[in-house]
Amino acid sequence: MAGKNGKQTVRNMVLSLGVSVLAAGVIYLFVPHDETPPELKRVDYRVELLTARRAASYPVAAPEGLPQSWKATSVRFQGDNFDAWHLGFHDPDGQYVAVEQSAQKPSTFIEDATQRAEETSTQKIGDQVWRRYEGERYDALVLEGQGVTTVVTGSAPFAQLAEMAEALQTE
Repeated sequence: MAGKNGKQTVRNMVLSLGVSVLAAGVIYLFVPHDETPPELKRVDYRVELLTARRAASYPVAAPEGLPQSWKATSVRFQGDNFDAWHLGFHDPDGQYVAVEQSAQKPSTFIEDATQRAEETSTQKIGDQVWRRYEGERYDALVLEGQGVTTVVTGSAPFAQLAEMAEALQTE
């Protein structure tokens, strides 16, 4: 008798496991799977910009006149960290572009903000000459001013970085 009960127990476990796997497969097939990344939310950076412009030791830059297709996605001002200003965007093609400014020693800040990219040439944008940097992950445009360094960096091509740099205004 014990042998027959043991065989039924094993048989019942195998049947239960089969039913469970079948149920899981059916659920998997009918639950929708969305493989697209979530859409990034647009941030309103006006309050942080006003705060930064009042608190920073230099004229804080932000773009004016960019098309609506440029989406601001991140903003921060760190007064305790060399008045570090960051404003991140996604351009119309979905590439990342950031404006970074700081009163930190230029060589240290540039190395950090460009992620150790190498200076390659210069580019005239408006009436200013920006230095071009090319890196593995990001490219950048760098402008050193009186007490401030501005870096426009990102995964976007130089044309988009230049469009952002040209749109920057300090007041």
